[in-house]
Amino acid sequence: MKRLVFLLNGAAALALTACNNSNQDAVQNAELNQPAADDLNALANDAAADANNALANQQANDMNAAAPDNGSNPSEAEEKNIDAM
Repeated sequence: MKRLVFLLNGAAALALTACNNSNQDAVQNAELNQPAADDLNALANDAAADANNALANQQANDMNAAAPDNGSNPSEAEEKNIDAM
């Protein structure tokens, strides 16, 4: 059984290596479909700017949501006397 598995794996490996033709047209088409480095840099800069703006907006929202409590604290007697509330 082990020999059969080894034989089938070897045959599959040989069949796969026979399919490698180095098709230059496919390589050239793949190179043509790649965006230019300048386009990628512009997209990366836009994404970084968007992330920075989102972070600034989130921080502003956090600052507004975390407004300090300016109410007066109850005295010790008020805390103990729950019925007075």
